[in-house]
Amino acid sequence: MQIRQLQVARDAVQDRLILRVATQANEEYRVWITRRYLRELWPHLTAMLAGHLAARPRQASEAPAKAAQASFEQPFKDDNPLYPLGSTPLLASEATLAEAGEGLARLTFREARERAFNLNLNAELMQALCAMLRAAADQAAWDLALDYAPAVPGETPAMPAGDKKPGLLH
Repeated sequence: MQIRQLQVARDAVQDRLILRVATQANEEYRVWITRRYLRELWPHLTAMLAGHLAARPRQASEAPAKAAQASFEQPFKDDNPLYPLGSTPLLASEATLAEAGEGLARLTFREARERAFNLNLNAELMQALCAMLRAAADQAAWDLALDYAPAVPGETPAMPAGDKKPGLLH
């Protein structure tokens, strides 16, 4: 799936954020993100940014990668998209964040009704997603400490205890 646009917007009535992902195939995926869910997910996103997705020194023989230019000025295009998961946003209650190859991370959103959505992100897209989540959480006045640095330098956040699968965040 090639991502065309990402948007995170606040829904004041629902007191949730909605993540909208538009693809080059004119599909749109929608995910509700609650305050609690974002609070639990955030440390793992920033740990992935600081770890696996951190910029590595490029070898002299490597050609620079052609990066997509991120623009926050363009409005989200709504060209009668298809909704593979339905037009009702997925209410995320679980997440899995894992390495998906060199320079890629896979973020999977799941809900109790078994719908799931995989989002493959490189460092640039992860940074854009994090910036949008922070801005929307600030606009919602959720009073979350969404910092980019782990609480203790060099330490990654602990996974929740319990009988959850490895890599399951929430």
